[in-house]
Amino acid sequence: MAKTKTQTATPAPHTRTRTHRALLAAQLSNSVGDGAFYVTSALYFSRIVGLSAPQIGAGLAVAWGIGSLAGVPLGHLADRRGPRGSAVLLALATSAAVASFLLIRSFVPFLLAAALYATAQSGLAAARQALLAGLVEPGARVGMLARLQATLNAGLAVGAALGGLALSLGTRRAYLAVFALDALGFLVCALLLRGLPPLPGAPAASGDEPRLVVLRDRPYAVLTLLNALLLLRLPLLSLALPLWIVQRTSAPGWTVSALFVLNTGAVMLFQVRAARSVTGLPEATRAVGRSGLVMLASCAVFALTAVGLGPWPTVAVLVLGAVLQVVAEMRHSAGSWQIGFALAPADRIGQYQGFYGTGVPLARTLGPLLVTTLLIGWGVPGWLVLGAVFLVAGLVTGPAVRWAEHVRSRAAAPAAGELVKAN
Repeated sequence: MAKTKTQTATPAPHTRTRTHRALLAAQLSNSVGDGAFYVTSALYFSRIVGLSAPQIGAGLAVAWGIGSLAGVPLGHLADRRGPRGSAVLLALATSAAVASFLLIRSFVPFLLAAALYATAQSGLAAARQALLAGLVEPGARVGMLARLQATLNAGLAVGAALGGLALSLGTRRAYLAVFALDALGFLVCALLLRGLPPLPGAPAASGDEPRLVVLRDRPYAVLTLLNALLLLRLPLLSLALPLWIVQRTSAPGWTVSALFVLNTGAVMLFQVRAARSVTGLPEATRAVGRSGLVMLASCAVFALTAVGLGPWPTVAVLVLGAVLQVVAEMRHSAGSWQIGFALAPADRIGQYQGFYGTGVPLARTLGPLLVTTLLIGWGVPGWLVLGAVFLVAGLVTGPAVRWAEHVRSRAAAPAAGELVKAN
């Protein structure tokens, strides 16, 4: 019996434009609050709530571990029940999780709230990807994702500025205002998503087929792992590089924020342009492969700052490394989006994107320990080892994509033969 697959509708131009604007507005609404939350949350939990640094680190690691496991079943739920309704509910759950941080006074409630937050965020990411797949035609998805990424970075930058204001005040009320802003942002996000066209859920799998079929898709699992390795750039920019600059170089401390602004601004301005050339799997694999090469060059440039160049030459070298890093980031993002969507069955976008998206919480959970051990512990050799990891992950992506295409073509051949016989 042939399976029914969900199809992407082709809406009228004015409807398509309105849908795209709603998706961008929803992204902006929660990213402003997230930006403020990211720069203030750790200090709130330590200074106001009174948690120790190990408690905060362990709690977030456990929470994101739970969230990464929840992404696949929640993505599967979005496939079955419809991505719009699932995304709305998960946005509301995220808002409730953020609001619950206002009430915590000890470690156990913090752990529970953080686990709810990470779970809802992981599920929301998968549901939004499934929603985008249903509302945006395949040829326009990477471009739309690039616009969403640019909007995300713009919102994070605005939110970070608001969070900085709260940090300068340093009062409990200022911190709570940040959490309230983030919770409100997800409420607005839910309302905007609620206004999008409804999409039907895909039919359930037949009795002899596993529900979470992505867990048996070995090529896709390999690609997810490679993507997670390439996402080690996330803790590199937010944690390891700031520690490296302060502890191992003569650059002034403000260089840390300058490099963050450079990265955020570059993504806002150039991510859409960087994604235009990625129109299919061949272009995507080349983009990811080249991103690994550029990340190796970036790591080598960063390693040069350990030789004692003096403050201003060190700043110049750091800027060069940061430019190479953001170029690699934009190319990797565009290529990985195309790979993640193109190799996912049309009726299982949610669970496949939920699985592919585990690379982000995995990089956030294990990445800080890995990159700080390599870079702060090993120094220059650690930079070169990390660069080699990026290079290998980027280059191996091509053969892994071809393996996935081969497996899918073999699986499609018997189904095509059965259809011919039936006709």
